[in-house]
Amino acid sequence: MDNAENNLKKVAVDWLKRRGVTLEDITYLVYEVQKKYITNLSIIDCRDCVESVLEKREVQNAVFTGISLDELAEKGLISEPLADMLKIDDSLYGIDEILALSIVNIYGSIGFTNFGYLDKVKPGIIGKVNEKKTEKVNTFLDDLVAAIVAAACSRLAHRERDGLLKNTYHGE
Repeated sequence: MDNAENNLKKVAVDWLKRRGVTLEDITYLVYEVQKKYITNLSIIDCRDCVESVLEKREVQNAVFTGISLDELAEKGLISEPLADMLKIDDSLYGIDEILALSIVNIYGSIGFTNFGYLDKVKPGIIGKVNEKKTEKVNTFLDDLVAAIVAAACSRLAHRERDGLLKNTYHGE
């Protein structure tokens, strides 16, 4: 990874953190979702997959776009009727999920099912972000985090199947 790509990843991670989401939050949720499917799953393998997802330019761009829209809506810098849709996270809006699906698609169709589950159940940090709707506009943020988790889970599943996980015991 060159310096420019590494810098954009760091900026994306900083933007997530600014909105209350850490790499540890995301990593822990990946671990919780995948531990029943991968024997002796390590948090290190989960973190590696989260980091790999965040290295993708498409992911960084989605994070920058979604968080910018949330913050602009929060500051009252988006025109009506869109402003109200974002402020209340209107269930019929759907563009927040469409942006998130650009992340999910990176690791194949398993990501779609992972995302659907996470978007519906809203476990861990996704639920925490979603609950802060009255304090902040997080219309895009909860879906972006769910998508990053879903993509990292998909990457883990692929790597586990191919025997490529570094820190997980494979019984060998």
